[in-house]
Amino acid sequence: MYEPTIAAIASPPGMGAVALIRLSGPAAVAVAAKVFSGRSSSKWQPRQQHWGRLKGADGAGIDEGLLTYFPGPASFTGEDVVEIACHGGMLVTRRVLEALFEAGAEPAGPGAFSQRAFLNGKIDLTQAEAIMDLISAQTDLAIRAAGEQLAGTLGAEIEAIRQECIGLLAHIEAHIDFPEEDIEPETLEGLAAMMDRITDRLDRLLATADQGRILREGIRTVICGPPNAGKSSLLNGLLGFDRAIVSDLPGTTRDTIEEVINLKGLPLRLVDTAGIRNGGGAIEREGIERSRVQIAGAELILHVVDASERRQSVEEIVPPRGARVVRVLNKADRPLHADWTGAEGFPLSCLEPDSIESLRQHLYDELAAGVGLSTASLTAINARHQSCLKRARRDIGEARALVLAGESPEFVASTLHAALEAVGEVIGRTDIEEILGEIFSRFCIGK
Repeated sequence: MYEPTIAAIASPPGMGAVALIRLSGPAAVAVAAKVFSGRSSSKWQPRQQHWGRLKGADGAGIDEGLLTYFPGPASFTGEDVVEIACHGGMLVTRRVLEALFEAGAEPAGPGAFSQRAFLNGKIDLTQAEAIMDLISAQTDLAIRAAGEQLAGTLGAEIEAIRQECIGLLAHIEAHIDFPEEDIEPETLEGLAAMMDRITDRLDRLLATADQGRILREGIRTVICGPPNAGKSSLLNGLLGFDRAIVSDLPGTTRDTIEEVINLKGLPLRLVDTAGIRNGGGAIEREGIERSRVQIAGAELILHVVDASERRQSVEEIVPPRGARVVRVLNKADRPLHADWTGAEGFPLSCLEPDSIESLRQHLYDELAAGVGLSTASLTAINARHQSCLKRARRDIGEARALVLAGESPEFVASTLHAALEAVGEVIGRTDIEEILGEIFSRFCIGK
């Protein structure tokens, strides 16, 4: 099948000191040689940089730069790859790219290089997805998790489960091939035990779904409470800089403010909301309604109250099902009001950095315990993996029930084939053309 030679800018858009342009495909060397004027392409040493000038189709000079040649199959995509480093001006890079198109290359779509690496057997689907996770990582833990997946840790575990499924199928299909041989009771128990071992491995991976989602997307954290409780001060304290306006006037915050913080490796998507109270003008009521919408979608709620003042009569804040709620007894640097004596909550003074740091540690301990975070191993599946593995677990369970019920081996084998296909989808070891476009469409162009 004909594969065009593709080209794209592989560095971020905008101006910079250096930009990188990548080519991949059977004609990568021939196309680059038409644009790069320097040492003859026959003398390009693999993985060594060569200096030369870059020119357009009309022969006019565009820039000077460095060229590196990676011959296939020992390249990222498994094809011949050429990378050109030039100056990082937006116009310069566009002109170089246009010259490559005029020389015979075609534009690369989002994720085209990673997709070719997958199709050529250089990486599996979990590693391809890890590339995007690594690019979008917001914390050190997220980087580590993506790095482990890119190194093949998750793919190796999935392949091991897949091989166990194949071995199990071999046992079942042997009885299909020799129907005159009855399946002995001890054999049935052995098959059920094999299925139990596979189920245990699937369960361990499925248990990492929450950890993976949090490391990739962050925990939606809503700061709410009555006016003047110190919500904006808390946001500024957690961020380490003044993001929200702080004022003694009630109703200062009229709309939501969202920022991301790194909580010891866990990304928190902080949302500061308008103070909730009864009454107020039309604009303030709209802000309060928006606060309630944010609360309804929260995973963690920091309910901030002024513990130095009497309890305010406001409508109850109802957290969504499954959300964690931490009451913050703010203004702990002042005398505690009698209304809050014995109340549960975390005492805090936004004026004291040590107090803010204690709250950060408290939140980390709560969240890490809740998701079962383990820094020893950060293998963490994503939503696609979870869907596939859930199907596999269901099919394995059905096959186990069929075996113990003495059903026909053909029925058991059919169910196990469905489980094997579901497991294979995770790493791309099955016919999954329909999902490739969806996966790689989320990539940036040039990767």
